[in-house]
Amino acid sequence: MSGTHPGQRRAADHALGAARRADAGSVTLELSILAPAVLVLLALVVVAGRLSIAHQEVDHAAQTAARAATLARDPATATSTATSAARRELDAGDLHCTTVRVTVDTSGFAVPVGRPASVTATVTCTVSLSGLAVPGIPGSRQVTATATSPLDTYRGRS
Repeated sequence: MSGTHPGQRRAADHALGAARRADAGSVTLELSILAPAVLVLLALVVVAGRLSIAHQEVDHAAQTAARAATLARDPATATSTATSAARRELDAGDLHCTTVRVTVDTSGFAVPVGRPASVTATVTCTVSLSGLAVPGIPGSRQVTATATSPLDTYRGRS
């Protein structure tokens, strides 16, 4: 402030100091209001990420189960092979399902050789969300995926 009188300078400094004192504590108040909202938003991102990974893992398990079932020669072996393949994939993906249900449609094995047929596997996993403690989010969520794989048209079936 060159060219001003020292008294004017003190008055300007005093006015500036009063303005600073009026703002004192406002940052703390703003932070205390915004922090819970930011934490809830962050928790929702974590929930969305966990569910997205669960969908990918269950989809992969269903595809693997359907493919494993098509390599079997009979419906009973196809069902057991598909179930164990799906469980193995879910374990390998480190997805901790509270319940797992694998359903295999082996009706394609009844189709005569030489005609197109397929096997369908449906995998349902109940994913626990209770460890996240986010308000409004249920304790668990069911994730289901279905995949179909063709049977070899000219391979013998029982």
